[in-house]
Amino acid sequence: MEVTKDISLKPYNTFGIDAKARFFIEINNLEDLKTSLQLKGYPNKFILSGGSNMLITNDIDALVMHINLKGKEVIEENDNTVLLKVMAGENWHQMVLWTLDNGYGGLENMSLIPGNTGTAPIQNIGAYGVELKDNFVSCEAMHTETQSLKTFSKEDCQFGYRDSFFKNEGKGKYIITSVTLQLSKNNHKKNTSYGAIETELENMGISAPTIKDISNAVIAIRQSKLPDPTVLGNSGSFFKNPVINIEDYTKFIAQHPEAPSYKITDESYKIPAGWLIEQCGFKGKRYGDAGIHKDQALVLVNHGNATGQEILDLAFKIIAEVKKKFGINISPEVNIIK
Repeated sequence: MEVTKDISLKPYNTFGIDAKARFFIEINNLEDLKTSLQLKGYPNKFILSGGSNMLITNDIDALVMHINLKGKEVIEENDNTVLLKVMAGENWHQMVLWTLDNGYGGLENMSLIPGNTGTAPIQNIGAYGVELKDNFVSCEAMHTETQSLKTFSKEDCQFGYRDSFFKNEGKGKYIITSVTLQLSKNNHKKNTSYGAIETELENMGISAPTIKDISNAVIAIRQSKLPDPTVLGNSGSFFKNPVINIEDYTKFIAQHPEAPSYKITDESYKIPAGWLIEQCGFKGKRYGDAGIHKDQALVLVNHGNATGQEILDLAFKIIAEVKKKFGINISPEVNIIK
């Protein structure tokens, strides 16, 4: 375990922002993590995982701790279910593929979500009608001040839409080290009704899909809509889909009857942020090397050498235009690192 200086973070964030870490250290086990948190002379410490849900707007004047904890372990199973403990540094998508190869169901709709497993609870990641909380049992996290490990139940995590305890009261206080999931071994609960999954399965000629088939369909859909960050820098969906109350929804849909929407409760509706952005004319636009993807207006991209600030400025421009045209506030889903 060695502290290095002035390291480019371009390989460590999916936007490909060439910001620098003043100090950098690789965390490969829990002892490394504990020791690093106790290091003197580094008053500022920054936790970096897969770098997939963040936009770095400046150099980071801190000790950047790259969480690289690896390992997957079946800790309990019966005829119907399995409890799987996954370390925080495991790539999420590769882990999902591993579960499918072993016949475990529950995560197939969340295939190809970028990032590492340890950050999944922070966002309560989700896709195509399934969220992490649907299979979540608990996670372990290290307290940054005391270096003690604590187990958080599903209730403790206070999961919401792309939200959790770790984004609010627990922000900066805990580092997630592992996640425990409960997955099915048979009688899988398959969810094919959301989005274009059924259509994609039909195109594939599949009428009775397996969990692997559903994963393949999701992968095909995501690849058709979302750019590969290894080719074009991005962080997936940049904005949250706004949820508005019934009163605002009634006014909105009267003015824009063609707009897609999803009922959340009797009092709230979700409006696709990508549709709002596209209606404002941003889809496919480019401002220097910062731009909006040509196929998905929800995705901001780095065409090569954009700075984080340039991408953030574009995000603010989009937010203002959506507010002006529709009276709806949209907000970033990614974490803005200033």
